[in-house]
Amino acid sequence: MFARLASKNAVKRVSQVRFLSVHEFRSASLLKQYGVGTPKGIAAFTPEEAYEAAKKLGTDDLVVKAQALTGGRGKGHFDTGYKSGVHLVKGAEEVKQVAKEMLNHQLITKQSGAAGKPVSAVYVVERKYPLHESYLSVVMDRKNQSTMIIASSEGGMSVEEVAKKNPEAIKKFPVNINEGVSDELATKIASGLGFTADAVPKAAADIKTLYKIFKEKDAMQVEINPLTETKEHDIECVDAKFNFDKSAAYRQKDVFAWRDVSQEDPDEVEASKYGLNFIKLNGNIGCLVNGAGLAMATMDVVKLYGGAPANFLDVGGASTPKTIEKAFELIMSEKKVNAIFVNIFGGIVRCDYVADGLINATKNLGLKVPVIARLRGTNLEIARKMIENSGLKHLYLYSDLDEAAKKAVELGKI
Repeated sequence: MFARLASKNAVKRVSQVRFLSVHEFRSASLLKQYGVGTPKGIAAFTPEEAYEAAKKLGTDDLVVKAQALTGGRGKGHFDTGYKSGVHLVKGAEEVKQVAKEMLNHQLITKQSGAAGKPVSAVYVVERKYPLHESYLSVVMDRKNQSTMIIASSEGGMSVEEVAKKNPEAIKKFPVNINEGVSDELATKIASGLGFTADAVPKAAADIKTLYKIFKEKDAMQVEINPLTETKEHDIECVDAKFNFDKSAAYRQKDVFAWRDVSQEDPDEVEASKYGLNFIKLNGNIGCLVNGAGLAMATMDVVKLYGGAPANFLDVGGASTPKTIEKAFELIMSEKKVNAIFVNIFGGIVRCDYVADGLINATKNLGLKVPVIARLRGTNLEIARKMIENSGLKHLYLYSDLDEAAKKAVELGKI
C-alpha cells in the first residue's frame, strides 16, 4: 500500500472532474423555476446587451457581475488591471462601461490561478439592500453516505473566513436523503440564521425548496451566499453556486446544456470527447492509467520515488488503440513531459489493445521520450510479444509496479 503522496493541488483538481459547475445567472434561473426568491437579473454578452438589460430592469440601482467559474470574483482583477469582477453601478450608461471592461477579458482570482478565467457574459442585477445576510448550503455528507445542510448567521463573506475566525457560527444539520427536510428541521435551521420572526417562515420554506432542487437535479452542492433578508422582510438568494453530478448528465440534459467549455482547459474538453478523464498537473512524468483509483496510486508511487506526475489520465475500461493514441497525444501536449508511465491492469481493457495503442502512438506521433509500460492481466503475453517485435528501443515493459515507477522517474530526469 502506498502513502498518499500526491500533492494537495493534484488531489483537489482530480476531485473536480466529478462536477459540473454553472454560471450564477444559470443558477438564478433554476431558483426562479422553483419559486425561490432571487433578485431580478439579465445576462448580457455584449456591452450593448448590458445597456439594454439595465433599461429593462427599470432601476438605476444595479450590480454588474462578471460570469466566470471561480470564487472570489469581487476581490479579483482583470488581465487589463481593471479591479473587481463585481461592481455597484448607477444607470445603464455605467453598466455599459463596466461591461466593456469585463467582457472578453480574463478574470484572475485566488482560485482561478494566474491565467484567470475568460468572461464571456455579465449578469446585470437589481441591487438589494439587506437587513441581514446569512449563509446556507446543501452538500453531500460522504462520511454518513447521506446529505447535510450547512448554515451560518454570518453570510456575505467567505465561509472559509468564518470557519477560521468564528467556527462556532457554522452549524451542520444531517439530512436523511430518503426522508428529506421536515418542517421542524427547516424551521430550526431558519431560526438560527439571524432573521427576524417575520422572515423565519419564509426562510424555512426556501430551505425545503433548496433541498428539493438539490435532490431532483442531482446536485452535489447548492450554496447560497448570501441568503438575505431584505428591508421588506423578504428572503432573497443574492448569490448562488451550483455543482451537479456528472454521472447524472444523461437524465439532467437541461442542466448539462448549460456547460460552458470556455471555462475549462481545451485539452481536457478534447479528452472528454474520447471518454478520457484527463487533468493537467505540474510534473514531468506523463501518466496513462485505467481506473481512477489506480491512477491516484500511480501518481503516489511516482512521487514516492522522487518524480512528479504531469497529469491524471484515466483511459477507462472501454479503451481502444485509437483512444490510447489520443491519450498519448494529450500527454505530449505538455512540453515539460520527459517520460510517460503507462500502468494498465488488463481486466476490461485488454493488454494487447494497450500495446497496439502504445506502438501506434510511438510511431505515428514520433515520440522521442521514453515510454515505460507496466502491464498485468488479459493477453499480457500477446502484448509482451507485440512490444518486443515492435523494434522500438525506448519502449520499456515491466510487470512490477515499483520497478516500472523507478525506471520512469530515472528516465524522466535524463
